[in-house]
Amino acid sequence: MNISGELFFLLVAVMAGVLMAVQGAMNSVVSRALGLSGATFIVHLTATLIMVAVILSGAGKTAWSNYDKVPWYDYLGGAIGVLITYTVVMSIPKLGAAVATTAIIVGQVLTACLLDHFGLFGLEKMPFTWMRFLGLVLLAIGAKLILN
Repeated sequence: MNISGELFFLLVAVMAGVLMAVQGAMNSVVSRALGLSGATFIVHLTATLIMVAVILSGAGKTAWSNYDKVPWYDYLGGAIGVLITYTVVMSIPKLGAAVATTAIIVGQVLTACLLDHFGLFGLEKMPFTWMRFLGLVLLAIGAKLILN
């Protein structure tokens, strides 16, 4: 494994997982005070304001001229983001952070394997092998152990 390449991005992915679990717990606190829709709105409003500041500061390059080169349905990622936030905020208070996050991860990995296998959304095709299947089975077993 190339430490400067693969390991770096593996650590970035782990950090994303850490942040997702913390974010879900924090958003659940907001939800208890404001309600599910209010919390989802505040989360996305805050994200929008931060990204406006990033874009206006010039810290992130944005190629607005390429807007029409993206298929319309790929812009639905924002709508999916709202659904993700809504369902995470809904599930964590009822299941707890560990159980909800484990279920989320199982769903993510299963879906990611299918996206890879079929090369959807421009991804390079990566076949669904027996080893990936075994990994999913072990992940599901781990999820079951955490649920108990």
